[in-house]
Amino acid sequence: MSTEPSNAPPTEPKCTFVDFDGPDDPANPWNWPVGKRRLLSAIIALSTMFVAMGSSIFAKAIPSLMATHGISREVSTLGVSLYVLGFATGPIIWSSLSELKGRYLPLTTSMFGFSVFCFATARSGNDLASIFICRYFTGFFGAGPLTLASAAFADMYRPKELAPMITLYALTVFLGPLISQPIGGFIVLNESLGWEWTEYLPGILGSVAFFSLLILLPESYRPVILARKADRLRRETGDWSIISKHDTIALDLRTVSREYLFLPLRMLALDPIVLCMCTFGAFVYGLLYLFLTAYPIIFQQIYHMNPGVGGLPYLGIMVGQCLCVIATLIYQRMWVFPRLHMNKGQMKPEWTIPLAIPGAAAFSAGLFWLGWSGYRGEVHWIVPTASGVLSGFGLLAMFVPSVSYIVNARQNRSASAVAAHMLFRSIFGAVFPLFATYMFQSLGVEWACTLLGCVAALMLPIPLILYLYGERIRKSVKIEY
Repeated sequence: MSTEPSNAPPTEPKCTFVDFDGPDDPANPWNWPVGKRRLLSAIIALSTMFVAMGSSIFAKAIPSLMATHGISREVSTLGVSLYVLGFATGPIIWSSLSELKGRYLPLTTSMFGFSVFCFATARSGNDLASIFICRYFTGFFGAGPLTLASAAFADMYRPKELAPMITLYALTVFLGPLISQPIGGFIVLNESLGWEWTEYLPGILGSVAFFSLLILLPESYRPVILARKADRLRRETGDWSIISKHDTIALDLRTVSREYLFLPLRMLALDPIVLCMCTFGAFVYGLLYLFLTAYPIIFQQIYHMNPGVGGLPYLGIMVGQCLCVIATLIYQRMWVFPRLHMNKGQMKPEWTIPLAIPGAAAFSAGLFWLGWSGYRGEVHWIVPTASGVLSGFGLLAMFVPSVSYIVNARQNRSASAVAAHMLFRSIFGAVFPLFATYMFQSLGVEWACTLLGCVAALMLPIPLILYLYGERIRKSVKIEY
């Protein structure tokens, strides 16, 4: 008896995709208790600040290295630049890992590596090559929380709640390098400590952050949470057709490279929204590290302060940043929230931009003020110090929208968008300190600050154009993420 072959197409297995159990599902990070989210946010923000602090505290060790190894200031400055260069390369790895495996693994791994290499730098002794290599890997691992903090905040907070958290993130990014200057200055003045403690201190703080993350941080990335839920349901029910969308991701080398490893570079090359705001934020970030050269020239060489006291004028910048935080919260409540209410809770990325316009103006004015009041010692030191209020306000008011905008505009790949931002700004942060000394010596404090102030003024049209035409530009971008 013969069997006729069937012409019916083969039956494809049907899959059941899991999702959260409604909008109030407690497994959704948006619905976690407020106290839990605040605690986790504080731990992540402090981790970011410790990493940012480690980037610049090394600047106070430069005179000791110059004396010990007989090298120039430019060579010693490589200890700062290589660290920030690690910031440029690390985000590609950490953002890719976070979008494949979630936030927990890259955050804990990166903080562990950061702490280890801080201690390794301090123990490198008189081997200059080991110091520089360890500094690079400290920045490479430290890039983890810097890359993932805003993405983790986006996991835990709805769009209307996100802006204050991005401001908190930006504040830690800028406070870390600034607060490290007086701390590092007083460390190197203490003969019983030595320059090594500029590395031991971030290592100790990083270790505290690592153990806090290891013990307290739950997974917050929704696709990974749903993948774990699907796995649990498969085991409980025996129904192996239950999957999550995250389970369908192909993990072959070509897909991982294209969709994850090189995605930040693709965003920079092909997405004008990402490129514009990354350029805007990168210039601001580069000037933050340039201040690490400008302030010692003004307050230690012209006003003859010691390294510890010479770091205290950075408090002016910190005051300006705190004022910016207050202004941001008022702006959110008075301007953004009413528009959110009228738009039925839907956040438009362009609503994050307007504060950058007065921020660019204030930053430019602060640079002019610093240059023309700090180039000669006859002017009281409080005058150039006070310029930091405008500079600090402008730094944060320009930086926060540059991050918030791309996080809101590219929510489905926020970690990669922030990685692109961090990669680009870290290149600026690594390069600026290398030419800063030559620029201030050649042009003088007044004209160097004038040049930077003019460039800052040229940045002003970027937020204005994106506010007016950003939505149209976003809709014209045909890149699949």
